[in-house]
Amino acid sequence: MLNSNSPGVARSVAASQPSPARFLALIAEKLAASEDLFLEQLASDVPFIEKASEYLFSSGGKRLRPAMLLLSSRLLEHDSDEEVTYSAVIELIHSATLIHDDIIDHASLRRGRTTVNELWGNSLTVLLGDWLYTTAMKMALSHDNLEVIRRLCDATLRMTEGELLAQQKLGSSNISADEYFHITRRKTAFLFSAACSIPSLMRPARLEADELLQRYGMALGTCFQLVDDLLDFTATEGELGKPVLSDLKEGKLTLPLILLLPRLQPDRRRLIEMVLKDGDFRRVDRREILELVTSEGTLDEVAEMAEKLAAKAKEQLASFRVCDAREAMEFAPDFVLQRRS
Repeated sequence: MLNSNSPGVARSVAASQPSPARFLALIAEKLAASEDLFLEQLASDVPFIEKASEYLFSSGGKRLRPAMLLLSSRLLEHDSDEEVTYSAVIELIHSATLIHDDIIDHASLRRGRTTVNELWGNSLTVLLGDWLYTTAMKMALSHDNLEVIRRLCDATLRMTEGELLAQQKLGSSNISADEYFHITRRKTAFLFSAACSIPSLMRPARLEADELLQRYGMALGTCFQLVDDLLDFTATEGELGKPVLSDLKEGKLTLPLILLLPRLQPDRRRLIEMVLKDGDFRRVDRREILELVTSEGTLDEVAEMAEKLAAKAKEQLASFRVCDAREAMEFAPDFVLQRRS
């Protein structure tokens, strides 16, 4: 669940912020119902599914996307079990994509725990991800809302396209900031956008709110990914649940390095290229890479971009009625900026 003790990442965020617990209380009952429904869906007469699912979800998680869907629903004054279903659906889809990501990345750790693919192998695990996604869509069908199904399918297609584009750039030092944002919007931001905007499609539909909530979610999701990039450089292994600079080791160039590379002399640039080629830090010390991004100031630049995206997200809420849900959604970008895991 959301962590209420995350110290600040962004420099402009004030030291004292409202506690996330205050806002989670607004949706606590429905978030708990969503969690129960989510866990109910993992029941299966196939022993591996129950065993692997129990392991996978026992580590918890922030549940940020389901929380945003429920807050958006409250903002639009919906009050039914429909939003509970869709928040569980969003988390199941997110979980399925994480499983597939870990397989693609050959990841052995997530949130400090051994990944499912490391324990049971890729063949079983990819099928588990497929099962979770199909289960999610079956749940979503229960409310017979075609527009919501379209939004969920579109988000999933964009995520898959984003992963395909990212894989084509894996191990390459030739990627622009524009390409990075194009991939990030697809891989990460579209699911945030779907989570935040689905309540506008629920009956009675609030189509005038749809575009604003989509833009809010896109900005929030992109901000989330930029902070993720920063944490790979600035957080500890204990906070990340995996070694620092794991993205570079896996062949992924994130925004701090994309901004850095054109500014480096060839001998300095080769340090990054060697890690991309080797897939490890055998020939290059992690500290050398950290010193480069610190000395060139690209971490600060990315932090500023994240702050602007957080502000952009908040701007989308200006025309909504003033209420506790709007206040909570205005706080969410600050929470994303402050998170440490």
